[in-house]
Amino acid sequence: MPAPITEEQSRRDRDALLDAAERLFYERGFGAVGMDQVRAACGLPLKRIYRFFPAKEDLVVAMLRRRDARWRGSLAAYVEQAADPHGRVLAVFDWLGRWFEEPGFRGCAWINAFGELGASSGPVLAEVRAHKRAFHDQVGVWTAAAGIPAEPVCLLAEGAMVMAGITGDPAPARQARAAAEALLGARGRPAQAAGAAGPAG
Repeated sequence: MPAPITEEQSRRDRDALLDAAERLFYERGFGAVGMDQVRAACGLPLKRIYRFFPAKEDLVVAMLRRRDARWRGSLAAYVEQAADPHGRVLAVFDWLGRWFEEPGFRGCAWINAFGELGASSGPVLAEVRAHKRAFHDQVGVWTAAAGIPAEPVCLLAEGAMVMAGITGDPAPARQARAAAEALLGARGRPAQAAGAAGPAG
């Protein structure tokens, strides 16, 4: 009789499953990847996978939710290193530029999920909207301190994500940063550079 699976082993298996699912979904697309491919990548039997997540939709939602915590945490850690409110707003775009330059960048995972599944999956749509609201609120803290509204800065950031994902060129981050700098009325003002730690998006 096999030994019972410990809580620690269960946690490791779940993390390995989510790691494999995130890598495959982000690289190849949500619709193109089946559960057999996820099984092969993580090494867990399908029966065990379905104990964690009864449906592929559940796996997608969990993967997006975990990625959100890491993605926004990395953004915050980078931006908060800037020394002043204007520098923190501009650091958002510096962080995006670093992310866009990472090997394997395939655009925004939540925009990708919305494009593929938003019309057919209520839970995925809800998760995408929750991430975008959280990002807006996160940026809103920095823009409020700088005395500007969050909406135009978020629109610049979202547009940069879309264009970088489509073109494969990190230039939209620089272009959006310049627009944000104009919005801040700080074109001639040197911005404080954020720290060296890059994104983990």
